Amino acid sequence: MEDLERELLLISKGDELAFNSFMNRYSKRLYYHAFGILGNKEMAEEVVGDVFFEVWKLRSTLLEIASMLSWLNTIVYRKSISYLRKEAKSNQEISFEELQNFSFPDMQTPMDDMLSREEIQGLNKAIDSLPPKCKHVFFLAKLEQMPYAEIADMLQISLPTVNYHIGYAMNALRKKLVDG
Repeated sequence: MEDLERELLLISKGDELAFNSFMNRYSKRLYYHAFGILGNKEMAEEVVGDVFFEVWKLRSTLLEIASMLSWLNTIVYRKSISYLRKEAKSNQEISFEELQNFSFPDMQTPMDDMLSREEIQGLNKAIDSLPPKCKHVFFLAKLEQMPYAEIADMLQISLPTVNYHIGYAMNALRKKLVDG
């Protein structure tokens, strides 16, 4: 954590090397989140680039941010929704409830080394079978490890709704993995 604070201090002073390290730290996670919403590699890369551009513009305020990952995920979510609006070429609101799908990205985690290839495929298949909104909340809570209250704020849903999606996902995954 001290490394991040030192890095943020350097970034706030305009250190581009520290900013490159910051981007390396977060880019993969932000990409997975954007890809999950957009379902397109190029669009996800563009959104992540826009996020880092915004971070650079706001660099003087970075030390004031309590949870960097939650803040970054919120920017990814908003920019992804904005991107979808532009793609639709309309000004209509797109809310969490209207998102058509959340593409759960194939990710490598430290747990993958402890699981067989078949177990990983079974887990990915089970996650992929979750409803889109449930997958998105599950991704934010379990992979991004965002606090439930921050997920609720970001997606503009209630905390009980976040709890419902997590509970539903855990029960569905448990059932699919145990029953096969």
